[in-house]
Amino acid sequence: MKKALRFRHTRLAAAVGSAVLSLAAGHAYGSAFALQEQSGSGLGNAFAGGAASAEDASTIFTNPAGMSRLTNIQAAIVGSLICPSAKFSNSGSQSASALQPLGGDGGDAGSCAGVPAMYVAVPINNQWSVGLGINAPFGLKTEYDSDWLGRFQAVKSKVETINVNPAVSFKASDMVTIGGGASYQHIRATLSNKVNYAGAIGQAAQQAAAAGQIPAAAIAPILGAYAGAESDATVSGNDGGWGWNVGVLVNIDPQTRFGASYRSKIKYDVSGSAQINNPPVPALPASLAPVATALSNAVNGVLASGDISLALEVPDTANVSIFRQIDSTWDVMGDVQYTGWSSVQALTVVRSTGAVLSITPENFRNTWRASVGANYHYTDQWMFRGGLAFDQSPIRDAQRTPRLPDNDRTWVSFGAQYKFSPQLMLDAGYTYIFIKDSNINQNAGSTPTNGLISGTYKNNVNIVAAQVTYTFK
Repeated sequence: MKKALRFRHTRLAAAVGSAVLSLAAGHAYGSAFALQEQSGSGLGNAFAGGAASAEDASTIFTNPAGMSRLTNIQAAIVGSLICPSAKFSNSGSQSASALQPLGGDGGDAGSCAGVPAMYVAVPINNQWSVGLGINAPFGLKTEYDSDWLGRFQAVKSKVETINVNPAVSFKASDMVTIGGGASYQHIRATLSNKVNYAGAIGQAAQQAAAAGQIPAAAIAPILGAYAGAESDATVSGNDGGWGWNVGVLVNIDPQTRFGASYRSKIKYDVSGSAQINNPPVPALPASLAPVATALSNAVNGVLASGDISLALEVPDTANVSIFRQIDSTWDVMGDVQYTGWSSVQALTVVRSTGAVLSITPENFRNTWRASVGANYHYTDQWMFRGGLAFDQSPIRDAQRTPRLPDNDRTWVSFGAQYKFSPQLMLDAGYTYIFIKDSNINQNAGSTPTNGLISGTYKNNVNIVAAQVTYTFK
């Protein structure tokens, strides 16, 4: 059965290994799997001017130098609800094998998820401030119907991060403030997919018969008995890593300020396990039962649960922003952000034995995000916000997968702020993200063991957020 074993190892790399690789991929809420949604105040402006606005304690994440603008201790609590929609339409997909039905389109793979954040900024004196931010810079949550046509590549994906970011700022002069911080970030993921067990048995049987290890007459009844058989694979993993962020805020004049910030890459060595539930040996005539059992044992030996690891480097980001107070009624702002997504080129999954389970090319490209926004101060209590943004996707058309059917995005945002008192204010925001239709055509170069997916995704995202900010006297 050595040839069957070798075949099955290749299949496992394609079918189960793809789930592990999704630790770094999925339909998320910023481009790829980044989360822009770190404040309720910024959402209403599509996060335009993020490194220069510095209007509340959430500046700890966007530009720690902005803490210099806060004269009293301030705390902010943020809750965002992010609801993506991802609907696939089939146009020429192929089933994994003749032993498996094609399946449906998968329903809406999008799923709402809550993203919390909190920030505390503490001025020490006229020059120094310290702060702490806790938020989630990366994440995803999607789930397809369990019998959809891409089930051998993706069913459920859930990735969560938490980022703890202490920071400090120093006001070097009335014009210039610098800031920086350290980040401890933890990632965990749970992902699932189906495995084409019937196809594995069929290929193993044919190879064993060709090698003279089983009679050729046994192939047809064994294939019939295993038709439609599938395994359930669930992969989970986690790790923590360290990074850093720096920023500068320049007061060009009393009405205009410029900000720039940088957040470093973070490297993970994700460790976890693959849990695989295989179907039982079907009932067969006594003469074929030993053959079916031998084939099943061979396949199960490779499709075994076990420990895995994956090296992953999440990208760095750099922002330049400007904020301008036109008059007592209007503010305008703009922002350009660079994300170094080229850090994700190929993902290699390794078993605890050191054997490479799979290598999947991703070939992410570096991206740009540009946004503009405005505030309208209606009264001393009410302020209204608006913003537009264009968010480039790092996904190249040739590498698009059902776990990451991402494409370029256009944001339209609105928001409002109400001040209950000089100490207490409430921000609320809403964003609708238009996502360019995403074509996926794996008919060139994809492994037939997982099925070949061809069609179009129609995606969009709705986001609402609220933020309560309290300034201590």
